[in-house]
Amino acid sequence: MKNFSTHIRVRYGETDQMGVVYHGNYANYFEVARTEWLRSLGVTYKDMEESGIMLPVISLSFNFIKPAKYDDILTVSVLLKKKPLVKIDFDYEIINQNKEKISTGNSVLAFIDMKTGKPTKCPDYILEKLDL
Repeated sequence: MKNFSTHIRVRYGETDQMGVVYHGNYANYFEVARTEWLRSLGVTYKDMEESGIMLPVISLSFNFIKPAKYDDILTVSVLLKKKPLVKIDFDYEIINQNKEKISTGNSVLAFIDMKTGKPTKCPDYILEKLDL
């Protein structure tokens, strides 16, 4: 539906003693791709929060295929699976500079009204930018 990719270079501090990326860092890589995807639409988390909407992660999963290592250049791709309603569902793929797939994953986030703390529908200004 809506694809976006960004590049991330693995930093030394993201790796373990073997030079392999610690698995918890993949959540950060997915978040970078997701927030840059939003930015490419002209929307930021700051904009949403100023309009009274927050977007917490409610589900996150990973599949590890190959290890990412120090100084690798990763291409993190994010795909919006379907039109967001109260939830927004993303799939991810990470490939390294050798075009090897190293990880896939998924996250689901919910649009929450900051005043009530309750779920709300995706803001119209986001839906308009998706050209759905």
